[in-house]
Amino acid sequence: MSMSFERYMLDMVQPMRDELTRLGIEELRTPEDVEAKLPDAKGTSLVVINSVCGCAAGQCRPGVAQALQNELIPDHLYTVFAGQDKEATAKAREYFAPYPPSSPSIAVMKDGELVHFIERHQIENRSANDIAAELTSAFERFCN
Repeated sequence: MSMSFERYMLDMVQPMRDELTRLGIEELRTPEDVEAKLPDAKGTSLVVINSVCGCAAGQCRPGVAQALQNELIPDHLYTVFAGQDKEATAKAREYFAPYPPSSPSIAVMKDGELVHFIERHQIENRSANDIAAELTSAFERFCN
């Protein structure tokens, strides 16, 4: 029973992963992946903490997709999946202090340092357009 449930969850979550990876966002699935990418990433990085919740589907992922249509975008695009790739997500969150864990959430980093962060409570009651506008503004501020 457990194996079929796990397979079911993988099948359910895969489209949520694909929604970001088809935009060219690289999944970081293990703590080692996170360590290999985040601290030493030169330039700017976008890190999306993906989630199965409704606000990830309705606002976060569409907002990210819209923001990535901007002419100026981060040099590196990454995602971790909260609740699915738990260890990778925990490792990524170490770079987002002082913000408490929240998912979905979106980080903009410059040279391995957090420079902009959008928490879940700033996603769930806003539109995808609002999130895209905030990200685009952050891109224009830090991606130069």
